[in-house]
Amino acid sequence: MIESAEDVAEGADWLAACEPRFAAALERTGPLPLRRKPDGFAELLAAIVSQQVSTASAAAIWGRMQAAGLDEAGRVADASEDDLRAVGLSRQKIRYAGALARAGIDYRALRSMPDPEVVATLVAVPGVGRWTAEIYAMFSLGRADVFAAGDLALQEAARDLFDLEARPREAALRSMADDWSPWRGVAARLLWAYYRVMTTREGIRA
Repeated sequence: MIESAEDVAEGADWLAACEPRFAAALERTGPLPLRRKPDGFAELLAAIVSQQVSTASAAAIWGRMQAAGLDEAGRVADASEDDLRAVGLSRQKIRYAGALARAGIDYRALRSMPDPEVVATLVAVPGVGRWTAEIYAMFSLGRADVFAAGDLALQEAARDLFDLEARPREAALRSMADDWSPWRGVAARLLWAYYRVMTTREGIRA
């Protein structure tokens, strides 16, 4: 489990000892962030709200939802389509929000489930894909060995750091990440930090 900055540092030291490229990346990134978030319905709903919209738009919609009390499962389940449309949700996201509100997920039980069961439970809900489930497991549940291989920034960072000819697809990156267990969650933090360094170096706005 990753509960503190010390846990992240422990994982980073392990990765640096096992993989020289990670050691070199850490020299450029400096200490890695903890990035822990709360768990529960609101975190997953916020993730759904943010899909396929800009950060600014997602923040505005989520702010309106919170102001309307639509960040609780019961309130969302009872809300009409007009209520949800009024705060800025699209028709598809109205369906996803309702499905999540009525899914009956035991968020407390997720804390003690094995990683694969957490992901399987979450992806069973419409609108929650594997990437969202893995991000939730990493940052809301503190899982140290979960890796969101479908993330484009992680793929790009791996391409650059490991001198790959092309950006690895999800399956290939997931296979690479097997060597980084039991600290794949820290490897992801390191690759994200490296991606920020990489894009600054190349003059690209991340």
